[in-house]
Amino acid sequence: MIEKTYPAPPEYDVFKRKVRELTGIDLDSYKFQIHRRVHMLMQRWGITDYDMFFKTLSQNGDKLREFLDYLTINVSEFFRNPNRWWELKDQIIPTLLRERNDKKLRIWSAGAATGEEPYSLGILSLECGLVIPPKVKASDIDAGALKKAEEGLYHKRQLVSVPPAWLERHFSPVDAETFRIKPSVKERVQFVRENLIEDKFEEGMDIILCRNVVIYFSPETKLKLYEKFFHALRPGGYLMVGSTEQIFEYRRLGFESAGPFLYRRPK
Repeated sequence: MIEKTYPAPPEYDVFKRKVRELTGIDLDSYKFQIHRRVHMLMQRWGITDYDMFFKTLSQNGDKLREFLDYLTINVSEFFRNPNRWWELKDQIIPTLLRERNDKKLRIWSAGAATGEEPYSLGILSLECGLVIPPKVKASDIDAGALKKAEEGLYHKRQLVSVPPAWLERHFSPVDAETFRIKPSVKERVQFVRENLIEDKFEEGMDIILCRNVVIYFSPETKLKLYEKFFHALRPGGYLMVGSTEQIFEYRRLGFESAGPFLYRRPK
């Protein structure tokens, strides 16, 4: 089915500029359908003009958070798509450790959202016996999401893919519905605010996860981002993307395929 699009009025350009100033997010980096999502959220809130919409976002932190979640379609769950995580644990991390003289790996969750992915990496770090520092780098452009991540509180429905033994080892129950990530995992993760499109990346990464982040980016923005990831990896390092984000031009970027939705910078 072809998704219906809506022509954007001139006022939308002003709105986009203000959103970029407020959040650092450039809506022009997204596919055209992102305007449809903005328009639908305005309708949901009963707002008919962009000035009022922006005023609502800039004055109400909860509304801004909902707006950012709606744009990025955050799906928050520990060990989402479990097979990918067991591949990390049983194949990728052991491969990297065999190539090293120590147990230090530089791992980055690019698009950390509210912390489920980087804390999952922190748990793997513990289970695989990795040494810190370096900590798992967890970056996101959304300061509100990072603040929530640092609190480390999660609903039990977000933990359905956590093995029972790991749940007991790495989480503390708060009540019947809520769990808190343990300090032994939190100390392995460092949260930072970062704009993936505009900021310069650290280099020498062993593993980068950027999953379910670029789904609404334009093709040009995706290529630019994947090129930056390539240079951020050390030779032999891995990039894992989401299950709907296959990189069709990976060879042109310099990557080699290492499996489904997994790419490696050649040594």
